[in-house]
Amino acid sequence: MGQKVNPVGLRVGVNRGWNASWYASNQDFAKFLNEDIKIRSTLEPMLKVAMVSHIDIARTKNDKGANVSVVAYVARPGAFLGQDDTNVNAAVAALKKVVKSGEVSLKVVEVKDPDLDATLIAKWIASELENRQSFRSTQKKALQRMRKAGAEGCKTQCQGRLGGAEIARREGYKEGVVPLETYRADIDYAAVPAATEYGRIGVKVWICRSTNKSLVKKAAKPEGGKR
Repeated sequence: MGQKVNPVGLRVGVNRGWNASWYASNQDFAKFLNEDIKIRSTLEPMLKVAMVSHIDIARTKNDKGANVSVVAYVARPGAFLGQDDTNVNAAVAALKKVVKSGEVSLKVVEVKDPDLDATLIAKWIASELENRQSFRSTQKKALQRMRKAGAEGCKTQCQGRLGGAEIARREGYKEGVVPLETYRADIDYAAVPAATEYGRIGVKVWICRSTNKSLVKKAAKPEGGKR
Protein backbone atom coordinates (compact mmCIF):
# COMPACT_ATOMS: atom_id res chain seq x y z
CA MET A 1 0.00 0.00 0.00
CA GLY A 2 2.84 2.39 0.77
CA GLN A 3 4.14 2.17 -2.80
CA LYS A 4 0.73 2.87 -4.41
CA VAL A 5 -0.31 6.09 -2.62
CA ASN A 6 1.32 9.51 -2.55
CA PRO A 7 2.89 9.83 0.94
CA VAL A 8 1.99 13.53 1.10
CA GLY A 9 -1.71 13.08 0.35
CA LEU A 10 -1.90 10.08 2.66
CA ARG A 11 -0.84 12.21 5.64
CA VAL A 12 -3.07 15.24 5.09
CA GLY A 13 -4.93 15.76 8.35
CA VAL A 14 -2.42 13.70 10.36
CA ASN A 15 0.79 15.73 10.43
CA ARG A 16 0.39 18.16 7.53
CA GLY A 17 -2.27 20.39 5.98
CA TRP A 18 -3.47 21.37 2.54
CA ASN A 19 -1.51 23.63 0.20
CA ALA A 20 -4.79 25.39 -0.64
CA SER A 21 -6.95 26.63 2.24
CA TRP A 22 -10.39 27.86 1.15
CA TYR A 23 -14.05 26.86 0.89
CA ALA A 24 -16.29 27.43 -2.13
CA SER A 25 -19.79 26.64 -3.30
CA ASN A 26 -20.51 24.32 -6.20
CA GLN A 27 -20.64 27.30 -8.56
CA ASP A 28 -17.28 28.78 -7.53
CA PHE A 29 -15.27 25.61 -6.91
CA ALA A 30 -14.15 25.10 -10.52
CA LYS A 31 -13.25 28.79 -10.87
CA PHE A 32 -11.13 28.83 -7.71
CA LEU A 33 -9.40 25.58 -8.62
CA ASN A 34 -8.54 26.91 -12.08
CA GLU A 35 -7.16 30.09 -10.48
CA ASP A 36 -4.94 28.04 -8.16
CA ILE A 37 -3.48 26.16 -11.11
CA LYS A 38 -2.81 29.42 -12.97
CA ILE A 39 -1.25 31.03 -9.88
CA ARG A 40 1.25 28.20 -9.47
CA SER A 41 2.03 27.99 -13.20
CA THR A 42 2.64 31.76 -13.25
CA LEU A 43 4.85 31.96 -10.15
CA GLU A 44 7.01 28.85 -10.55
CA PRO A 45 8.92 30.13 -13.64
CA MET A 46 9.44 33.52 -11.97
CA LEU A 47 10.74 31.88 -8.77
CA LYS A 48 13.00 29.39 -10.55
CA VAL A 49 16.14 31.27 -9.50
CA ALA A 50 15.03 31.22 -5.85
CA MET A 51 14.39 27.42 -5.89
CA VAL A 52 10.70 27.31 -4.99
CA SER A 53 9.58 24.47 -2.73
CA HIS A 54 5.80 24.87 -2.66
CA ILE A 55 3.14 27.56 -2.87
CA ASP A 56 0.31 27.93 -0.37
CA ILE A 57 -2.93 29.70 -1.31
CA ALA A 58 -5.58 30.90 1.14
CA ARG A 59 -8.86 32.71 0.52
CA THR A 60 -10.80 34.74 3.10
CA LYS A 61 -14.11 36.49 2.43
CA ASN A 62 -14.53 40.24 2.77
CA ASP A 63 -17.01 42.92 1.75
CA LYS A 64 -15.60 43.26 -1.78
CA GLY A 65 -15.30 39.52 -2.45
CA ALA A 66 -12.26 37.69 -1.15
CA ASN A 67 -8.64 38.20 -0.17
CA VAL A 68 -6.30 35.78 -1.94
CA SER A 69 -3.04 35.43 -0.01
CA VAL A 70 -0.23 33.58 -1.77
CA VAL A 71 2.79 32.38 0.23
CA ALA A 72 5.79 31.05 -1.72
CA TYR A 73 8.36 28.98 0.18
CA VAL A 74 11.79 29.25 -1.44
CA ALA A 75 15.36 28.23 -0.58
CA ARG A 76 17.01 31.47 -1.71
CA PRO A 77 14.66 34.43 -1.18
CA GLY A 78 17.44 36.96 -1.69
CA ALA A 79 17.90 35.84 -5.30
CA PHE A 80 14.29 36.82 -6.03
CA LEU A 81 13.77 39.83 -3.76
CA GLY A 82 17.05 41.64 -4.45
CA GLN A 83 17.67 45.14 -3.12
CA ASP A 84 14.39 46.58 -4.35
CA ASP A 85 10.90 45.10 -4.80
CA THR A 86 10.92 45.12 -8.59
CA ASN A 87 10.51 41.38 -8.96
CA VAL A 88 7.80 41.26 -6.28
CA ASN A 89 5.81 44.02 -7.93
CA ALA A 90 6.11 42.29 -11.30
CA ALA A 91 4.93 39.02 -9.77
CA VAL A 92 1.95 40.68 -8.08
CA ALA A 93 1.03 42.41 -11.35
CA ALA A 94 1.14 39.06 -13.15
CA LEU A 95 -1.05 37.48 -10.46
CA LYS A 96 -3.63 40.25 -10.69
CA LYS A 97 -4.14 39.40 -14.36
CA VAL A 98 -4.89 35.80 -13.39
CA VAL A 99 -6.90 36.20 -10.17
CA LYS A 100 -10.38 37.60 -10.75
CA SER A 101 -12.01 36.44 -7.51
CA GLY A 102 -10.53 39.13 -5.26
CA GLU A 103 -7.48 41.07 -4.15
CA VAL A 104 -4.21 39.15 -4.27
CA SER A 105 -1.14 39.49 -2.06
CA LEU A 106 2.23 37.75 -2.30
CA LYS A 107 4.65 36.79 0.46
CA VAL A 108 8.01 35.06 0.02
CA VAL A 109 9.19 32.89 2.93
CA GLU A 110 12.55 31.18 3.32
CA VAL A 111 12.65 27.42 3.86
CA LYS A 112 14.45 26.76 7.16
CA ASP A 113 15.99 23.39 6.21
CA PRO A 114 16.38 23.09 2.42
CA ASP A 115 18.11 19.71 2.80
CA LEU A 116 14.98 18.31 4.48
CA ASP A 117 12.67 19.39 1.65
CA ALA A 118 12.02 16.65 -0.91
CA THR A 119 11.11 19.07 -3.70
CA LEU A 120 14.32 21.09 -3.34
CA ILE A 121 16.48 17.95 -3.20
CA ALA A 122 14.73 16.49 -6.27
CA LYS A 123 15.22 19.73 -8.19
CA TRP A 124 18.90 19.77 -7.24
CA ILE A 125 19.35 16.19 -8.48
CA ALA A 126 17.52 17.06 -11.71
CA SER A 127 19.74 20.11 -12.30
CA GLU A 128 22.87 18.00 -11.72
CA LEU A 129 21.67 15.40 -14.23
CA GLU A 130 20.97 18.13 -16.76
CA ASN A 131 24.57 19.31 -16.27
CA ARG A 132 25.83 15.82 -17.23
CA GLN A 133 26.77 14.76 -13.72
CA SER A 134 26.82 11.10 -12.73
CA PHE A 135 23.45 9.92 -11.46
CA ARG A 136 25.11 7.59 -8.95
CA SER A 137 27.37 10.17 -7.29
CA THR A 138 24.60 12.78 -7.39
CA GLN A 139 22.17 10.54 -5.53
CA LYS A 140 24.81 9.57 -2.97
CA LYS A 141 25.64 13.23 -2.33
CA ALA A 142 21.93 13.96 -1.89
CA LEU A 143 21.63 11.17 0.68
CA GLN A 144 24.60 12.57 2.59
CA ARG A 145 23.06 16.04 2.63
CA MET A 146 19.71 14.76 3.91
CA ARG A 147 21.23 12.56 6.60
CA LYS A 148 23.56 15.37 7.72
CA ALA A 149 20.54 17.69 8.05
CA GLY A 150 18.94 15.28 10.52
CA ALA A 151 16.69 13.01 8.46
CA GLU A 152 15.92 9.65 10.06
CA GLY A 153 15.78 8.04 6.62
CA CYS A 154 15.81 8.98 2.96
CA LYS A 155 15.46 7.36 -0.43
CA THR A 156 16.13 8.51 -4.00
CA GLN A 157 15.28 7.00 -7.36
CA CYS A 158 16.10 7.86 -10.97
CA GLN A 159 14.36 6.26 -13.92
CA GLY A 160 15.00 6.70 -17.62
CA ARG A 161 17.95 6.52 -20.01
CA LEU A 162 20.52 6.75 -17.25
CA GLY A 163 23.95 7.66 -18.56
CA GLY A 164 22.64 7.73 -22.12
CA ALA A 165 21.91 3.98 -22.21
CA GLU A 166 19.75 2.65 -25.03
CA ILE A 167 17.42 0.82 -22.64
CA ALA A 168 15.78 2.78 -19.83
CA ARG A 169 16.18 1.44 -16.33
CA ARG A 170 15.57 2.38 -12.72
CA GLU A 171 18.19 2.83 -10.03
CA GLY A 172 17.93 4.21 -6.52
CA TYR A 173 19.62 4.38 -3.12
CA LYS A 174 18.31 4.30 0.43
CA GLU A 175 19.65 5.10 3.88
CA GLY A 176 17.91 4.83 7.23
CA VAL A 177 14.24 4.00 7.70
CA VAL A 178 11.42 5.29 5.46
CA PRO A 179 8.15 3.80 6.83
CA LEU A 180 5.70 4.72 4.08
CA GLU A 181 2.74 2.93 5.71
CA THR A 182 3.25 4.53 9.15
CA TYR A 183 0.89 7.50 9.32
CA ARG A 184 2.64 9.20 12.23
CA ALA A 185 5.92 9.34 10.27
CA ASP A 186 6.54 12.79 8.78
CA ILE A 187 7.52 11.82 5.23
CA ASP A 188 8.02 14.33 2.45
CA TYR A 189 7.86 13.18 -1.18
CA ALA A 190 8.53 14.82 -4.54
CA ALA A 191 8.81 13.79 -8.19
CA VAL A 192 10.65 16.10 -10.62
CA PRO A 193 11.59 15.43 -14.29
CA ALA A 194 15.11 16.16 -15.56
CA ALA A 195 15.37 17.23 -19.22
CA THR A 196 18.62 15.66 -20.47
CA GLU A 197 20.02 15.22 -23.97
CA TYR A 198 18.88 11.60 -24.03
CA GLY A 199 15.35 12.32 -22.88
CA ARG A 200 13.48 12.90 -19.65
CA ILE A 201 14.67 11.22 -16.46
CA GLY A 202 12.24 10.96 -13.57
CA VAL A 203 13.66 11.85 -10.15
CA LYS A 204 11.86 10.79 -6.96
CA VAL A 205 12.83 11.63 -3.39
CA TRP A 206 11.44 10.38 -0.07
CA ILE A 207 12.55 11.97 3.23
CA CYS A 208 11.54 10.71 6.66
CA ARG A 209 12.01 13.78 8.83
CA SER A 210 10.83 12.24 12.09
CA THR A 211 8.47 9.70 13.64
CA ASN A 212 6.00 11.51 15.86
CA LYS A 213 5.30 9.04 18.64
CA SER A 214 2.73 11.33 20.25
CA LEU A 215 0.25 10.38 17.52
CA VAL A 216 0.32 6.73 18.53
CA LYS A 217 -2.95 5.85 20.20
CA LYS A 218 -2.89 3.50 23.16
CA ALA A 219 -4.58 0.20 22.52
CA ALA A 220 -7.90 -0.10 24.31
CA LYS A 221 -8.08 -2.69 27.04
CA PRO A 222 -10.59 -5.52 26.45
CA GLU A 223 -13.72 -5.35 28.54
CA GLY A 224 -14.65 -8.14 30.93
CA GLY A 225 -11.33 -8.47 32.77
CA LYS A 226 -8.61 -10.91 31.83
CA ARG A 227 -8.82 -13.28 28.89
